[in-house]
Amino acid sequence: MELDELCRLVLVHIYKFGPDSPWYMARRLMGTSGWAPKYNESDVERACQELEKVGLLMRYKGSLKRSVTSSIKPWLKVKARELDHKPSGVYYELTKEGRKMASTIYKSMRS
Repeated sequence: MELDELCRLVLVHIYKFGPDSPWYMARRLMGTSGWAPKYNESDVERACQELEKVGLLMRYKGSLKRSVTSSIKPWLKVKARELDHKPSGVYYELTKEGRKMASTIYKSMRS
């Protein structure tokens, strides 16, 4: 299966940092920082929907309590309080097939 560059980055980002929403990924994909989006939000949303269609991503239904709040400084920013609900927006996580593909892409990017 051939994926475009943005789809590959989304897979590796979620593999490396955990479940995330397209709104946040547009701003901090692969650890970039800043408030202004580095990528077009609609393009990131489209990439997530395509990856969901082919079975590499699924919508995240779990709790976000005590989870990392920043993909920039995950070792510094951990939520201390428990959330009774998920923040607004759709969060995506990798399926089993998505983890395999993301791992392969991540290893090829590092070498």
